[in-house]
Amino acid sequence: MNKPFFSVIMPTHNGEEYIRKSLESIRVQTFTDYELIIVCDKCDDNTEAIAREYTDKVFVIDAGRCALARNKGLDEATGEWILFIDDDDWFMDSMVFQTIADTVGKQGEDVLAFSFFWKGHGVARNRKDHLWTAVWNKCWRREFIERIGARFPDWAHSDDDGFSKFCHPKAKIAFLDQCLYFYNFMREGSLTWQIENGLISGDFPGKNT
Repeated sequence: MNKPFFSVIMPTHNGEEYIRKSLESIRVQTFTDYELIIVCDKCDDNTEAIAREYTDKVFVIDAGRCALARNKGLDEATGEWILFIDDDDWFMDSMVFQTIADTVGKQGEDVLAFSFFWKGHGVARNRKDHLWTAVWNKCWRREFIERIGARFPDWAHSDDDGFSKFCHPKAKIAFLDQCLYFYNFMREGSLTWQIENGLISGDFPGKNT
């Protein structure tokens, strides 16, 4: 059985109000050689049912932490390349996957970092002198992740920071200066929103003990 080019990993927790927009941005992609992996973590709303409308690779866990949901996605992924997406963000247009597929791997890289639109801030770019630690603004070679044994640290938040800081020094990184991802910054109720509003501690790394 042929492996897909992309594994697209989405962790979600009670996302019924906004997840469909994110999933539609995947469904409309013109490049279709991908698998979509959705990990429903402690969902007690209609999220799982919505997720199953878009993929048969829906996994249910009871962890309560995004890090463990992302790790479950990595454990299930079979694609050559990994894309991450949060359930309240979206890809900018229907050509994103094609754009990445046409570019990634051409320089023998382990990671392709691209630009994104940061709600309330405008376009943010990954550069050699400033590499964002979010995981969703990059395309990751799955073999590289497995070879170095990378997984998300079991922190309450900022787990992508820990993952990226482990991976970046070991990776050959290429850059694509195109805006491909919409970061829905400060959606009410999100982890970032809770930290900014003092509802949970923002002290890094925020390990959940």
